[in-house]
Amino acid sequence: MSGQEAAQVFDLRRIMELLPHRYPFLLVDRVVELEPGKSVRAYKNVTFNEPFFQGHFPGLPVMPGVLILEALAQAGGIMTISSMSGEERVGKVFLFSGVDNARFRRPVYPGDQLYLHCTLTRFKLRIWKMGAKAYVEGQLAAEAELSAAMLNKGDL
Repeated sequence: MSGQEAAQVFDLRRIMELLPHRYPFLLVDRVVELEPGKSVRAYKNVTFNEPFFQGHFPGLPVMPGVLILEALAQAGGIMTISSMSGEERVGKVFLFSGVDNARFRRPVYPGDQLYLHCTLTRFKLRIWKMGAKAYVEGQLAAEAELSAAMLNKGDL
């Protein structure tokens, strides 16, 4: 595939090939648009069965902001990993390494579909920086500048 994924839409099976996350921590259900190394659009179906809703908050279930940021980071991870060939990915792991200017604009509730959009802003010395925004029904729910680092698994 010469460093770029051929498909522009990924289902859950393809996402699980790219990301190491699994239930209950896999927070991307589908990629709907991908430009490897440039941008990604994906979504997370937020259901009442999510384990965090048991305690956040009883009687008023709201998706924790930190998990919205994690969903954005996972979508960004798909974008960055997809820009690399299979050989380049062997023995590597991407770690969420930073968040700046995070703002939460509206709550995310069970039944919402959380749309995730990440755009690469900079890549230098194995550090990927991206602008990230999450939407529900066209309304901005959260935004941040995220960073991810590519490391050798053996160095951890």
